Amino acid sequence: MTTLSRRALNRATLARQYLLERSPTGALEAIEHLGGMQSQAPLAPYVGLWTRLRDFVPEELSKLTEERRVVRLHLMRATVHLVSARDCLGWHGHFRRRLATAIAPLVVGLRADPGEVGAEAARLLTEQPRTRGELGRLLNERWPGDDPGALAFTAARELAICQVPPRGLWGRGGPAVWAPVESWLGEPPRATPIDDVVLRGLGAFGPATVADLQMWSGLTRLAEVVERLPLRTFRSETDQILYDLPDAPRPDEDVPAPPRFLPEYDNLLLAHKDRSRFNPDRRTVPLPPGIGATTGTFLVDGLWRGTWQLRDQKLIIRPYGKEKLEPLLAEAESLVSFLAPGADIAVDVEPAAD
Repeated sequence: MTTLSRRALNRATLARQYLLERSPTGALEAIEHLGGMQSQAPLAPYVGLWTRLRDFVPEELSKLTEERRVVRLHLMRATVHLVSARDCLGWHGHFRRRLATAIAPLVVGLRADPGEVGAEAARLLTEQPRTRGELGRLLNERWPGDDPGALAFTAARELAICQVPPRGLWGRGGPAVWAPVESWLGEPPRATPIDDVVLRGLGAFGPATVADLQMWSGLTRLAEVVERLPLRTFRSETDQILYDLPDAPRPDEDVPAPPRFLPEYDNLLLAHKDRSRFNPDRRTVPLPPGIGATTGTFLVDGLWRGTWQLRDQKLIIRPYGKEKLEPLLAEAESLVSFLAPGADIAVDVEPAAD
């Protein structure tokens, strides 16, 4: 069995993440290829697509969002992801149990019947999209003996719901407002085979171990899935079995990797159980609050080597070591042009906090 070095794994995943070379594909196709994009910070996918695609402009993703061709909802790891409408409908059923487990501590002691809460929430959210707080208050009018927050989270457990615009639109934004997937997209969720989820995960993050796939998805018992799929197997430097699509790109480990700026919450740094292919120093990935597009991380030679922040008319770069700054600064200027075209924003370098 062929052994793949950590650097070979790095280049293989960078290639399928469009981080070795920007792809000419469109935003919708890229979002599907990437298996969705982490979107707790709703503007983060804009930076994530800019760094991966040749001709991406923010209006493209805003239009897809307004046209309901992409949606934001809790999926992988019970976190908010941006996915295509097709993947939303086909994948949601696989992640409902994981979401219910995450919500369970928030609804302890609920006296109302969960099914009745879900039905009433569906009526209220179909009537008009609402924030979680507003939904909880309205449900509390019918079940005054229960906590409004617990009622709202019960609704999220019972229903397939998604966040709707203007949240997630470039240059506009708004509070997290929820609507039922079925009414928003015009059809109910329908589960595609779990095999599809695993194959798509490998297409975006492979080669990967079963533990990696389970970390990315938040699902369990995936060993029995990979065992029945027609996959190639490899061995890692630590003697773990890696699975991959037979025809997936696995470039030479010496292929150059240009500097790339990532948004906060980017799945590249979160999707593997063993993250050493990008994070050999085992740093804790920062998960800052906010709506996105003002902070993130950057890669040098394919490795996570620092953070960036847009603040006070400056793009501040904080390298962890003595990096070659010229290519990084050139890429930083491109990031500035994307984030604030025409604005007078300087690029500055500061030492990292650690």
